Amino acid sequence: MSIRVKGWVLIVVMTAFFAGPLLAEDEPSLLKDMTAVIALLGLSCGQVVSATQQADNDHIVSCQDGNRYRVFVNDEGRVVAQKQ
Repeated sequence: MSIRVKGWVLIVVMTAFFAGPLLAEDEPSLLKDMTAVIALLGLSCGQVVSATQQADNDHIVSCQDGNRYRVFVNDEGRVVAQKQ
């Protein structure tokens, strides 16, 4: 294997290694934000335990109490949560 190939492999591996924790850092913040949004909308949830992004400003969230919601921004620019 040439030195250039080894260099590129090292760059790819290091990028994946350091990018993983950076992406994971946003998750707790996202879960807290989704919990706050659902609470402000007056829906039962307790605490959001997982969130899956469907598109920009569109998430499916699972709550501690078993409820699931689609949280998104509608055409009027308002945040909406629909029970799934």
